Amino acid sequence: MNDSTITLPWLVVRQDDNGNRYRVGRYATRAEAEEIADSLDSRGHKQLYWVECLEDGGAVGGG
Repeated sequence: MNDSTITLPWLVVRQDDNGNRYRVGRYATRAEAEEIADSLDSRGHKQLYWVECLEDGGAVGGG
């Protein structure tokens, strides 16, 4: 990887009420991803949103 490559290791993932999971977006920082997940979660739908990091492969938070 060189300096001109943008790394977006943070994912926001959505799970609908049928258990289907979808990638919502990729972000450069955990804070940015959590802000998006919180914003989507606050809409009051049945979907769950959480943040995952591709670099360590684990979920970081839940919605």
